[in-house]
Amino acid sequence: MSESIAIVGGGPAGMALALALNHHGMNARILDARPRGAARQDKRILALSHGSRQILEWLGVWPSIAATRIDAIHVSQQGGFGRTWLTATEAGVPALGYVAAAASVSTALDEALAQTPIVFHENTRVLSAEASGDAIHLSTSTGVSAASLAVYAEGSVDHDSAVVVHDYGQSAVICHATAAGLQSSPSRAAYERFTPQGPLALLPFGEGLAVVYTCPAKAAEALAGLSDAEFLLRLQAHFGSRLRFTTVTPRLVFPLAMRYRRTPVGDHCVWLGNAAQTLHPVAGQGFNLALRDVWELARTLATASDPGSTETLARYAAARGLDRRSTIGFTDALVRIFSNDDPLLRLVRGFGLLAIDQLPPLRSFVAKRMMYGARAWP
Repeated sequence: MSESIAIVGGGPAGMALALALNHHGMNARILDARPRGAARQDKRILALSHGSRQILEWLGVWPSIAATRIDAIHVSQQGGFGRTWLTATEAGVPALGYVAAAASVSTALDEALAQTPIVFHENTRVLSAEASGDAIHLSTSTGVSAASLAVYAEGSVDHDSAVVVHDYGQSAVICHATAAGLQSSPSRAAYERFTPQGPLALLPFGEGLAVVYTCPAKAAEALAGLSDAEFLLRLQAHFGSRLRFTTVTPRLVFPLAMRYRRTPVGDHCVWLGNAAQTLHPVAGQGFNLALRDVWELARTLATASDPGSTETLARYAAARGLDRRSTIGFTDALVRIFSNDDPLLRLVRGFGLLAIDQLPPLRSFVAKRMMYGARAWP
């Protein structure tokens, strides 16, 4: 029986898993289709929860990540009453979350990997995989190898019968902006503004803001192509007067959809991170869920005699079931409930936001749900 673990994908999720297994005294190898270091060029911005910071601290990489803390989160809806204000002070944590460039996270993970014996096979694309007996055989661009377990930790969810797909008909326009007074403020807040065309998120990032502007897919390219002055006017009108925007960077466009595998395990294989579930960016749950996948998979494999056995993988799937289902459902519900202009739903949303703001136990639960996932449940 092969006793190796092959991690397919050298992005942040794959590198984090390799480090986590190494912390448990287990060896794994990484197979990545790209040259090593490609993840350091990732242009995404990641919202990291307090729980994710704890995992990254355990991996020993947190001090190397350039992160901006989130001291408070303001949630509101356009054209309706009700708002919620969550604070780190009330939650009893140093910060509700953090914002970091994916490139910074990947660089920290890659530098930590370089200090371990973990083998990183760059320019190695997995072409096919076939489970047979007690192993899975991987055909790659550089040859054939076998492993007890293959972990797919890169790319988006494949389209097959085991995958649920929902296209929201939305795209995210991503950029950085500055606003008057931010640089002099010691407290940094994130804003989640729900509008009929989709959520608008403003995340503190360095001395400015990371902007995730959701809009109908057919309007995204035109919105991104506006001049800086025109885009700032559109952003200001969309967000309101709480901040006054002053500058903006060039915009990138990403289509949005929900895709998830009904089960994250198969015959001698596991899918985690974006390979298991690709979520809408509302509430910033995607990478945080991936790190919780990593934590639990490493913990499960550390006590397994055979990492690829049906029993081992069933234990992992069961352990991740509640958090995975609830996070997918929570994210999907936010998009469906808040991305519309239904007068009745607007009224319900307003009362819901008002209730959260006025009831400390409910406010505490929402904050914990954002920070820890399903661990917030009693």
